Amino acid sequence: MNEVKNRGETTLVFGGARSGKSHLGEAIIAREEHAAIYIATAQAHDGEMAERIAAHRARRQNDATAWRTREIPIDLAPSLPDLLAAGQPILIDCLTLWLSNIMLAEHDVEAALEALWAALARAQAPLVLISNETGLGIVPENALARRFRDYSGIMNRKAAEQADNVLFVAAGLPLVMKGRNPLADSD
Repeated sequence: MNEVKNRGETTLVFGGARSGKSHLGEAIIAREEHAAIYIATAQAHDGEMAERIAAHRARRQNDATAWRTREIPIDLAPSLPDLLAAGQPILIDCLTLWLSNIMLAEHDVEAALEALWAALARAQAPLVLISNETGLGIVPENALARRFRDYSGIMNRKAAEQADNVLFVAAGLPLVMKGRNPLADSD
């Protein structure tokens, strides 16, 4: 595979639920001072999830960053080439919800992940990937949940391998696991 010239820096931000991952990812992109693309992968299957999505939308509308939101719950890899070629900073929130959507739609997860990695490798601008850490809890009691947890771990490991920076977020605090914290002063 040919490496893209002037490839953008990729940052993986992952952690537990409500840890501050999305806020941190949005702040990283906001430092770019360019219009940015926000790829939202959530689907509202119930009222509570619809409220979460609405809260994320409202936060982006109040943000100074000029977000161009694209809602892409399943067809992420096929949608990325055109978006990545634009050269605008991109935030994908979140890979774990996308994985869940893929699995519930009974798509070939391994093929979808391979297509995603191939597309992400072509990024020419800053890219922030948000994902949940799902492997720190107990072993789930059912096969679907165990399969999701396993694929989530595989996905996060591959994302971390491809990323320039990897930040684990707990209680709103980022821990640099690889590379640097893009929000830290460079002095």
